[in-house]
Order: sequence, then structure tokens, then C-alpha cells
Amino acid sequence: MLFKERLNKGQLILFDGAMGTMLQHYGMKGGEIPERYNIEKKEIIKQIHLDYLQAGAEVLTTNTFGANSHKLAGTGLEVDAVIGEAIAIAKSAIVSSGKEAYVALDIGPIGQLMEPMGTLSFDQAYELVKEEVLAGVKAGCDLVLLETMTDIYELKAAILAIKENSDLPILATMTFEANGRTLTGTNPESMVNILEGLGVDALGMNCSLGPVESKVILADILKYASIPVMIQPNAGLPEIRNGETVYSITEDQFVTEAISFAKDGVTIIGGCCGTTPSYIKKITDVLSGVSVVKRNVIRKTKISSPVSSLTIGDDFVIIGERINPTGKKKLKEALLENNLGYIVDEAIQQEKAGAHALDVNVGLPKIDEPTKIVEVIKLIQEISNLPLQIDSADVKALEMGCRYYNGKPLINSVNGKLESMEAVFPVAKKYGAAVIALTLDETGIPNTAIERFKIAEKIMNKASEYGIPKEDIIVDTLVLTVSAQQQEVMETIKTLAMVKEKLGMKTSLGVSNVSFGLPSRPLINSTFLTMAMTMGLDVAIINPMSKEMMDAISAFRVLANHDKDAENFIGKYSESALAEKAHSGKALSDYSLQEIIIGGLKDKSADKTREMLLVKKPLDIVNEDIMPALNIVGDGFEQGKVFLPQLIQSAETVKASFVVIKEALTASGAVDTKKGKVILATVQGDIHDIGKNIVKVLMENYGFEVIDLGKDVSPEKIITTAKDEKVDLIGLSALMTTTVKSMEETIIKLRENGITVPVMVGGAVLTVEYAGMIGADYYGKDAKEAVSIANEVVKK
Repeated sequence: MLFKERLNKGQLILFDGAMGTMLQHYGMKGGEIPERYNIEKKEIIKQIHLDYLQAGAEVLTTNTFGANSHKLAGTGLEVDAVIGEAIAIAKSAIVSSGKEAYVALDIGPIGQLMEPMGTLSFDQAYELVKEEVLAGVKAGCDLVLLETMTDIYELKAAILAIKENSDLPILATMTFEANGRTLTGTNPESMVNILEGLGVDALGMNCSLGPVESKVILADILKYASIPVMIQPNAGLPEIRNGETVYSITEDQFVTEAISFAKDGVTIIGGCCGTTPSYIKKITDVLSGVSVVKRNVIRKTKISSPVSSLTIGDDFVIIGERINPTGKKKLKEALLENNLGYIVDEAIQQEKAGAHALDVNVGLPKIDEPTKIVEVIKLIQEISNLPLQIDSADVKALEMGCRYYNGKPLINSVNGKLESMEAVFPVAKKYGAAVIALTLDETGIPNTAIERFKIAEKIMNKASEYGIPKEDIIVDTLVLTVSAQQQEVMETIKTLAMVKEKLGMKTSLGVSNVSFGLPSRPLINSTFLTMAMTMGLDVAIINPMSKEMMDAISAFRVLANHDKDAENFIGKYSESALAEKAHSGKALSDYSLQEIIIGGLKDKSADKTREMLLVKKPLDIVNEDIMPALNIVGDGFEQGKVFLPQLIQSAETVKASFVVIKEALTASGAVDTKKGKVILATVQGDIHDIGKNIVKVLMENYGFEVIDLGKDVSPEKIITTAKDEKVDLIGLSALMTTTVKSMEETIIKLRENGITVPVMVGGAVLTVEYAGMIGADYYGKDAKEAVSIANEVVKK
């Protein structure tokens, strides 16, 4: 039975547990590379697989979590050999056991931050995973498990690499923090929307949290996911007992929670850090052969950015239309002159004005549209969390935009022409996009509502042939100019009502075209918009800076009972709110340095800093403008209002200001004083340095001198550097449970060598209690807290 058939059988699938925990049990030392065991100690890997098979696991996960070229660089190990041997060992174990089981090629995070937070590009991530997948196909794995992912953009690249180079089933899990988001800010709803759109076979969560702490996040995943859900939690949180690292959840407690997961509708259950064959045996004894509990998930029309989802139909949706050169002279000039700052301004202003999503169209005759639309999409996603509508008549531009967009996009548009549907629907299906569907076909735009309705129905049926549900189609019944086609205007409204009533589909309109050629256009536009909203319009593509349009929407939301107790209306139109708005309606060019830093507008910070230096001393700018802005962003991060990409973007914005500040200090002969000196290192045996690099960026921008020793750093190197550099703080990082022991050994050796400098530790598998157990002085749960600790240390 193929794995996809097993997945659809309707019975629980039981995975194995932790590989790293078992390798430690069989003697792996801190600093050893787990994947080397596939080549040099095959018998141990086979025995671990046999242990899990005897415990009842149906799926074996290969010992290849870090088997990509980036992580294996400098080890002498080759991806093809490591993966080939890993799959061969797993298959051999299955044969030896006499049981039936599947082999999952395990692919973990690459270990670098993706652009724009880091230097790893989407294409580089794709190629690294492609190499792993081709090796897995060659060796004959049954499926691919993408696990412990923290960046949905890296996960998208990985999924595309698998789908475009194999037909293997894909299971994808992300690791969530206790705040319900991944390291880069993705929440369960966005994860589900994006991954279901990309066509994975199952999705879920693993690692980081124990089964109890995972419940709330899992409930959200189950609420939104219409495909099988899997969970592989840790065995609780790590702690030290009698000098050994153990986990807080016993086998009996773990199986109790596993039973609860099954009752809630989970399809796949396994274990992550700290789980062993005894845990899996307990689960299989109780849950083997149990039927999956059916869940009734109502599909909705959604688009997503990495950190937020927009449900179309729950409330009225505004898509900002201003990043479209049609009829916009200044935008045309900006695109032709590559003045991307103008586009950033437009995006920010539309978001501030109340847009829920942004249209992106860069179509001009003299522009390479596929290349430019990718550039603009990436730029906007650096400064805005709003979902994007990718707008082009060029299918290649649509495909490129969808490929490199981080999220589930909205395509604008398809129409009822067969040529259009055959070109656009494959793109929408591949990238999981929703689509605006225009009610026109080879005959043009029909004059009557019934004919436009028939086109909408035809588009819906054709989309279904491509596997695109009607929830991902938003019908635009087309607005004609009232000055030229007055009679047809009401046909647009009638079509809208028919589509809503008879097809149950969502609707959209580009409203402003209705008033073309008439005086008092805002009056015509806002009146027509109100008429359309009354008939059930879901989405308006408009200029959100139009007061008349936004006023009409605000009033409608009160009258239609969308704005409960008129709370938003009162907040917007009370005298105090209007007075505040009158004073805040300034152009982006008038923003303060603080506002530029908070907005992450790195291209503007240097010029603004130079401007301020004309009237203010360099260090006064640092203390009165830069540091307060960083603190505002940091506080927002701690409160879950700002996410890691924005935190990094603000830090990069500060970096540009500091370059100018340093130039001014040098020219004046002043001393550029540092707050203190900090060592940062990922401990021996661990090659994951994403967390460390984030801490480095933030610390440097808070004025600390950071000595970055890199990853897989020996205790001896840390000791020597601490002595030579006379540092104020040592920061140690570890991601893997197998390398936390190295962290403890490093701290012991530091103290044995007379190094009394405070030690701060951080990493996904650590807790404040565990940090104390291994002798650390401080636990930095995230980059912002690490900076706070550093500030505290240098003040003592």
C-alpha cells in the first residue's frame, strides 16, 4: 500500500520518536555529527530503527535532519551518500523486523536565515532541498517529512523543490513558540492557508513544546485544516536529574495526551525530543488501528501573508489599488526610474489608510514585468504584513510573482476565455492562490446579468477541473462607466446578487471606473459602492485614501451590524480622533527618525540622520531618537505585535543610521564608545546559528561590540577569546537536544579555567530552569531579552 493510500485509509498513523535522544542513549558524544553515523556506525542507526519498529511505529524517520550541503560543508560528508545510506539502513531494519513500515526522508531547516532577514535566497534554499530530494528518490524513500521549520518561506521553497523533482507525498510541520507563533511570526491559520494551497499531504507541528503546551496551538491547526493533521511533540521540557538531561513528561502522561490528540481529530502522531521507543510503545498499545475522528472544517476564502490571514466574507475587505501604473503618472515615472522608495510610500500610506490587502501591478511597455514584479513584491513584504494581490495580464509575471511571494496570494485575474483559464488556473493551483474572475469571455462583456452569471458559473466549473475549489474564486461582475453605459450599471449589481445567491461565491469590484467622465466622481463612486455592499459585495478594489469611499464603508459596517456597537466608527469619527487624524496626515518625507526606524524604512534612515546632524549632536541622536525607537520595536516584539522580520528590518534601518553617526563622530574627533563587549557562539557540535545571528544584529544596534565566534565552537576557543578580549558577557546558543550537553560542558570548562564572566544561554530546547541547572547565569528567551540582559550586566 502506498503511503498516500494509507493516509486516506481513515486510521491513525503512528510515527517513530526522537533520533537524537536515542543516539545519545547509544553513546553519541556532544559535538559529534549525527549524520556521520549513517556512514561509520550503521549498526547503531539500524538498531534504533528496530527499536521503534518493535514498539509499533509505522513510519521510520531517516537520520538526515541536517543532511544538506550547507550543514555538511567541511565535514567530508556528501549529501547523496548520507541520504542513500540512511534510507538503505531504514529499509534493512524493516526487512529484519518482518514488519511493514514506510521510510520518511527527514529534512530539517537549512540553518540560515532567509532573505530579507538573512542572506539565504529562495532559489538557494530550493536548490539545497532539491539535492536532498533527488538523493531520496534515488534511494527509494516513501515520503518526505519537512520538520521543525520556523520560516514559512523556507518551507515554501522546500515544498516546491520536492514537488518539481518528485511525486513523493509531503508532510510538513512547523515548530511554534509558546506565544502561538513560529520564530518568524507565522501563526497556525497562516501556516494552514499557505501549506494547504501548496498541496502538502499533511501538516502540523513538532518540537519546541511538550504535549500539554501544544494543545492550544494544535486546536487552531485543527480548526482551520481540511487535510490530515500531525503532531510530534517533545516529551515535555528538559531538566537535569543526577547529572543527566531528562524530560518532564513520562510515557503514561504522554500517551494520555496522545489519546486526547486522537479524539480531537489528529491523523498522525509521533514524538520529538526526549521521546523513545518506550513512549511509542505506550501509544501503539492504545491507539494502533484506531479510526481517525472526522472533523467538519468549513472552507473559507482566504489569502495570507506570512504572519496574518485575511478571510474574505467575514467582513468587508478593502484592497488598495494605488500600486498600479494605469492612469498614475508619478507611479509610471517611479517604475521607469527604479524609484522604489515611491512604491514603499504608497504601500505604507494605503495600509495606514485602512487597506486590508494591496494590489501590485508593474505592467509598463519598457519594463521586464516578471523581474520587476518580484522585486516590488519582495520590497513591499519587507515593510508590510498585508496580503498582496498580484495583478498582471502577463502570465509569466503572475507565475513569478506567485512563486516568490511569501504567503497565499490573490491573482488578478482570470476571465471566461478558454485561453485565459488554461493559462492562469495551472499557476493558481500550483501556488495555492485565490483568483479574481472577471465575467467576460470571447464575446466581450455581456450586457445582461444572466449572461455574466453564466460566465461566472463556467469559470467556477473550469476551476474545479483543475482542483481549485470555488472558495478560491472571487467573482468580479465588472463595473462599466455610467456616463457611457448607464443601463448596464445595474446589471453589474444584479449579477453580483445572483453569484452570491445561486453559486455561493465571493464577489469583488473595481469601483472607481463607474464615475469616469463625470463631475463629482467621489460622490458617484461612494454611492455605487454602498449599493453594491447592500447586495453583498465582499471586496472593493479602491483608493483607500479616498475619504468619501472610506466614510461610506465605515457607515455601512455600522448599519450592516459588522461594526459591533459602532465601536470602530466612534473611534474613527469622535472629535478627539478627528483632531488627532488632522495632525497625523503627513507625508512619509516628513517622518521622524523614530518613525522611520519603527517602520523599517532602511533606505530613508541615512538621509534623515544626516539631516538631523545639522541641528543635533551624534550621541544625542543615538540616545534620544535611535534607542527609544529600538525599545518601542522591542517592546512590540515581546507583546506579539511586532514579528521577527520587522525586528530585523528595524535593526538594519538603525545600522544605516549608525554608519552616518560613526562618520560624524570620526570627523569631529569624538570617541565612538561601546556599551560593552560580548562573545556569541553556537556550542560545539551544533551548526545552527540562526538564533545567534539574530541576537548579534540586535546587540550591535544597541551599541555592544560583538565577537561572533560562529557555530560548532569548542570550549577552548571560547575560553581563549574570553581571556584575550576581556569580555563582559558570554552568550552560548544551541538548537539541538544532542548539543545542550556541550553547552553545559563549555560552562564547566569556563569556570575551571577561572573565567568568571557571566554566561547567558539561549535556544529552542532550553528553559530558564534548565539554564540554571547547567550553570548559566542568564537565560535569554529571545533576542530582545538577550539585549536586556546585556544592558543589565554592563550596568553592574
